[in-house]
Amino acid sequence: MNTTSKENKNTSQIKKVIYVLSIAIPVVVAVLFKVKIEGVDLSILPPIYASINGITAVLLITALLAIKLKNVSLHQLMIKMSLGLSLLFLAMYVAYHMTSDPTPYGGELKAVYYALLISHIVLSIAVIPLVLFTYLHAWTGDFERHKKWTRFSWPIWFYVAVTGVIVYLMIAPYYAV
Repeated sequence: MNTTSKENKNTSQIKKVIYVLSIAIPVVVAVLFKVKIEGVDLSILPPIYASINGITAVLLITALLAIKLKNVSLHQLMIKMSLGLSLLFLAMYVAYHMTSDPTPYGGELKAVYYALLISHIVLSIAVIPLVLFTYLHAWTGDFERHKKWTRFSWPIWFYVAVTGVIVYLMIAPYYAV
């Protein structure tokens, strides 16, 4: 088997993993939301994972500026850090919701809050394969495809990060004290 065939086979296997992750992550998160662990207080997590979302947004802007300035190594570092922070966010978010009751929104901007929340949740699911395929294209050196995918994945990822902060700021006054 020549090198190109091995690369195509590896890429094909990675694509399958991306498809599985894109389905498994939302399903596992939904299932874990049904699990309630009593006696564990993780109420410190929401401001932490909201901050992680904010840092991710800043890193994504930095990554965009870095690549526009042709600083590929900084761009790569910012994207890798954004991916790591997104995973950390997800772990903390799930842990918090497994140990806490839901917090109802009690403000006057209920329609705005729920519109942001729903769009945030839907796009956080959609962004999984978008970001992973975008990353795969860069990793395999297919920069033309990487650029095309980035036109969709970057703004959605950025929106998810920013709306995560906004949703937190809107719901924070209603957390049980």
